Amino acid sequence: MDGAVLIAIAATIGNLLQGWDNATIAGAVIYIKREFKLQTEPTIEGLIVAMSLIGATIITTFSGPVSDRHGRRPLLILSSVLYFVSGVVMLWSPNVYTLLLARLIDGFGVGLAVTLIPVYISETSPPEIRGQLNTLPQFSGSGGMFLSYCMVFLMSLMANPNWRVMLGVLSIPALVYLALTVFFLPESPRWLVSKGRMVEAKRVLQRLRGRDDVSGEMALLVEGLGVGADTSIEEYIIGPANEIIDEQEHDGEKEQITLYGPEEGVSWVARPVKGQSILGSVVSRYGSSLEKQGNIPLMDPLVTLFGSVHEKLPVTEMGSMRSTLFPNFGSMFSVAGPKTEQWDEETGQREGDEYVSDVAAGSDSDDNLQSPLISRQTTSMEGKDIVPPQAAHENGEAVSSMGIGGGWQLAWKWAEREGPDGNKEGGFKRIYLHQEGVPGSRRGSLVQVPGQEVPEESEFIQAAALVSQPALYSKELLDQHPIGPAMVHPSETVSKGSVWADLLEPGVKQALIVGIGIQILQQFSGINGVLYYTPQILKQAGVEVLLKNLGLGSDSSSILISSLTTLLMLPAIGVAMRLMDISGRRFLLLSTIPILICSLLVLIIANLVELGTVAHAVLSTVSVIAYFCCFVMGFGPIPNILCAEIFPTRVRGICIAICALVFWIGDIIVTYSLPVMLNSIGLAGVFGIYAIVCVIAFFFVFLKVPETKGMPLEVITEFFAVGAKQKQQAKQN
Repeated sequence: MDGAVLIAIAATIGNLLQGWDNATIAGAVIYIKREFKLQTEPTIEGLIVAMSLIGATIITTFSGPVSDRHGRRPLLILSSVLYFVSGVVMLWSPNVYTLLLARLIDGFGVGLAVTLIPVYISETSPPEIRGQLNTLPQFSGSGGMFLSYCMVFLMSLMANPNWRVMLGVLSIPALVYLALTVFFLPESPRWLVSKGRMVEAKRVLQRLRGRDDVSGEMALLVEGLGVGADTSIEEYIIGPANEIIDEQEHDGEKEQITLYGPEEGVSWVARPVKGQSILGSVVSRYGSSLEKQGNIPLMDPLVTLFGSVHEKLPVTEMGSMRSTLFPNFGSMFSVAGPKTEQWDEETGQREGDEYVSDVAAGSDSDDNLQSPLISRQTTSMEGKDIVPPQAAHENGEAVSSMGIGGGWQLAWKWAEREGPDGNKEGGFKRIYLHQEGVPGSRRGSLVQVPGQEVPEESEFIQAAALVSQPALYSKELLDQHPIGPAMVHPSETVSKGSVWADLLEPGVKQALIVGIGIQILQQFSGINGVLYYTPQILKQAGVEVLLKNLGLGSDSSSILISSLTTLLMLPAIGVAMRLMDISGRRFLLLSTIPILICSLLVLIIANLVELGTVAHAVLSTVSVIAYFCCFVMGFGPIPNILCAEIFPTRVRGICIAICALVFWIGDIIVTYSLPVMLNSIGLAGVFGIYAIVCVIAFFFVFLKVPETKGMPLEVITEFFAVGAKQKQQAKQN
């Protein structure tokens, strides 16, 4: 996965530039005021800082639809160009109005970077380390702030600090970023697939994953093109074909999916469990805490549904693309390796292939699990006709071409039945499979499931399944009554229907509620107020006096204090990067928000109660440090991470833009309301409001925000569709 890591690091230079710019203007504005004599012009002074926010807000309005149409990479290139141009113009800036224009251009670059980099990283990263890589923007932004503060501090020691050089230096790292976006960063493979550019997408995936066999993930990206599919949850028992006894065979009804392992002659059978699915029931039969969660008032079913996966399923090894508890589960899906797919991007067809399979109209068919991208190939084949290919091996273990990350497997089944009129009727279904619980032991006891038995001394697993109609098996195609699993080209699927109409799909609306809600709460949780108050706190703690005793002026002291504050964030972000894919996003939020609340309460008490100079300074300093560290571990990076994960590929750009627009508007409101609130209700009142918002945020996260760690993006969006469907059904009942 080195390819994905390097790509993510290169992409987050855009966030480093954002942090660099934020810190530089905070230090340079001291000298800008003196040169342009803005002491009596607070509006102009405020605009110099705020023009970047205004530019980011404006560009965010257009960034989503444009990135969905033209790609993520071109807009990242544009972002680097805007950074470079703004740096050059700020270096020149003969007057304040030119400086305002340069700041606006800079805001355009910031808006594109902040909006699209999390999306880009999410779409190129493996599920197992996606959270870790998507925490890099927070680390890079804080790192950029620290480096910039160090530069401004050193320049402040000069006799005549030059603010133009401070701001213009931005163009140097921007030039490096431009070179990386042009020559190193590939286009998002998910976006390429959405445009039908399959060959390019495959090459990018091979580069990102460092292996040639990416057919399983390619198939996953194709399946991710659908929005609002009617998904059902089923459960399967998977084991050796000769060891699972299906009592319903006595009734003459065969319902099974044949799976083929890496060794010739070894086959496995997946049979649906009749009755209630473990995953669908949302109540774990293993005595899990989910049973209690399911009875919590106002708890969104979506949260419990996601939790049921993480509660029962094994944690995969960091960076692994295979199941750890059942090694064969990652390789048993290699079925009759299909020929190399080479889509014709112009016509949507392949050489020697037709839209309708050659299956005979009168042949009978079992439900057979099939290899990825087998579109328009027959699936009505008996086990004896299939010769399993040799499985690819990595580090001595079997690796499946069907693995899509996080222990999930992708498959399809074609079920053909005789209808009431005597004609054959087919149904093509896509399945996401995931191991549940633990595999049966060879010496385990008899396991009873509804309608089935698994004998002793067997090796079996339970698998949860999300079953839906494939993205390429359109309703229009179904109306044509094709023979066999005919499918359309991905580009044809994407071009049909209104993208804006997809925003009204229940699953997308549910995701928007989560994304917009958490972005609003993040902005009003108090980070701007604490940042504003930090220099005053550290001054009271005696830091400024100490620095002055070292011979530093007031300007240099304030800049150095800000750099030390930023430095405190970096170790905490490093811890968050480590925990993001282990403990999860939801856990980090629920663990850090209470500390934010306690820190704000201590600050309120310190400002209302006379504690003495030393006690006040110590309490305030400790509270600020705790607030900063916990914020950058949870509420800092996670809203952007979640927003980049929970939307379908087809509308991801638009939805991200909506959430980012809320973010920037909230940022502007908080920034400009802070001085007014300080004058009206005082510092304690401001922190009181922030504490109340943090309490609301805690309950919002607990009741509405699901855990998405380790899950492929396409599976996450499928769960949102299922959760929204459950809510609708609950309301109807």
